[in-house]
This record gives sequence, C-alpha cells and structure tokens, in this order.
Amino acid sequence: MTLAVSNYLADKLLNGVFRGQDYTFPTTVYLALYTSNPTAADTGSEVSGGGYVRKTVVFNAPVTESAEVYHSTTGLLMTVPRRTIKNNAEIAFPVATANWNTITHVAIRDALTGGNLLYYGAVNNPKTVSVSDLLKFPIGEVVLTLN
Repeated sequence: MTLAVSNYLADKLLNGVFRGQDYTFPTTVYLALYTSNPTAADTGSEVSGGGYVRKTVVFNAPVTESAEVYHSTTGLLMTVPRRTIKNNAEIAFPVATANWNTITHVAIRDALTGGNLLYYGAVNNPKTVSVSDLLKFPIGEVVLTLN
C-alpha cells in the first residue's frame, strides 16, 4: 500500500526547503491503524482501546522504482520512476483484547500517542480485527514516496 503525504508534512517540507524554516525531523515514526480515512488534514478515526498501540516502523533507504500512473492531461496509463522507501521489518500489532472493528486505513505518525500525521492511505485489503486477532504487515508492505 502506497501512502500519501499529509498537509502537515507537506507544509514542513516546503517551508523548510524553499523558505528556510526549521523543522525537527522525528527520530522514530509509528504506524497507526484507522477505521476511517485520516485524510491529509488528519480527521480520521484511529483505533483505541482493546490493547491497541501504535507500532514503530523503520524504513529502508530510498530507491527508484517504476510506478504506473494516469497522465493528468491525456488520461493514459504511463510508467514513471519514483523514489520510494518501504518498511524493512514485519510490523506486528499486539493481540486485540477487544474488537478494533474494520481497519481501512493506516498512517505514519511522529509520536507514540498524539503527535502529527505524516503519511496516510488505504490498506490493500481491509480487515475486521476481533478479540484475539493479530494484525501484521509484512516487509515491504508500507510504501512511501514523494513523487
């Protein structure tokens, strides 16, 4: 699943690179689970309770990969190069001690609780997490790109 950049992070990157404004990069980032779309403005419903906790995610160094996108003017499908990073280890959430409902989206956040939304997107296969379920994301499943 390829995630999109949030308004918060887009503003920080644009202001830092093009306006010289300082931004303190997080040293640790976390994968969060959502039952609705967090949107670029950070408005979704994150899972809470039932043993849920955000999980640390670590990424590989950026590489160039090919991606298929639709041209904005012609509408034709085309292949373009993208700089991409992917999670370099499995991400396993704790066993649910209550129903977490259907996980439809995930997000990358800069704090274990609260904090700022950095990236967000829909999961490839929404999953209903019930009591005693364990949700995992394999290596390479969480994909971030800037172009």
